[in-house]
Amino acid sequence: MNPFACKKPFAFFPIVVGVLVALMSAGSSHAVEAAAPQANRFAATIAPAERFEIDGVLVEQFGPKTGAKGRPLVLIPGLASGGWVWQETVRAFSPERAVYVLTLPGFDGRPAAPANAFASARAAVGKLLEQRRLDKPVIVGHSLGATMALAVAEDKPASVGGVVAIDGLPVMPGTEALPPAERGKYAQTMKARLAGMNPALFASQQQGYMRTIGVMDMSKADDLAQLTGRSDPASTGQYAADVLELDLRPGLKNIQAPVLVISPFFDADGSQQGLTADAKADYYRSLLQGAPKVEVVTVAPARHFAMIDQPQQVNDAIRKYLASL
Repeated sequence: MNPFACKKPFAFFPIVVGVLVALMSAGSSHAVEAAAPQANRFAATIAPAERFEIDGVLVEQFGPKTGAKGRPLVLIPGLASGGWVWQETVRAFSPERAVYVLTLPGFDGRPAAPANAFASARAAVGKLLEQRRLDKPVIVGHSLGATMALAVAEDKPASVGGVVAIDGLPVMPGTEALPPAERGKYAQTMKARLAGMNPALFASQQQGYMRTIGVMDMSKADDLAQLTGRSDPASTGQYAADVLELDLRPGLKNIQAPVLVISPFFDADGSQQGLTADAKADYYRSLLQGAPKVEVVTVAPARHFAMIDQPQQVNDAIRKYLASL
């Protein structure tokens, strides 16, 4: 039984929830006021060894270029996020292996994404693997980035050594039973609304999203909102619409690498939704049926940005997964 079947569509997937919350709060006097600009704990990142672009995707390489002791990692942030979201992951793993941190077009102040945003970035990740001759890399993605990691693993099954999906799945939860035409209708409506959104309004609404869905700590939520608010609203809507229309489930059987899914859970949110950690993990597992090797691990207490709320738990789960390959 689908534990979310009685809930309204999108209720459990932060990519769309965040967008819908922003749209519904437009013009509302109850919207959370934007925080005053201040020093941002996430803005200063470790200096990369190299920076380059592939088809508009910014790539920052950390760690050793030679003499690495483990498989390379490719880290893909989620919707409206930049490479800063992976700071603790980079610190944990770059001393021993090469780590490639991506920022997609349209996010974190980057130039706007093309019309085929997701497909273009998906192809660029494949080019990265080829051009840098990465040996069985592990692709770690968050949210939108997790969906992209699964997509690349389907595209290049012999080249991808592993996938870690942090709160991201092959199909938008709550929409898996909808006809494609209906999902397309939702997607186009969302894209149109965000395409016309004022950047200042978009930026101000990120705080409400981060405080209710993103992270548990309100001060961290405010810092993160300052950074996600730098993304282009139209590009954000394009990526979200692309993912809403996407269904990778038919191709899951092609993935050769083991897949680790990290399912964040926060009791306060779960109790409001009538949801347990085990039920959420089981549901996520059900959406990955068809992939040959899937493990779902709950990280708690944590909201959508699990690597911010519980960096040690997330890094421990990744490290254990890497040791199993």
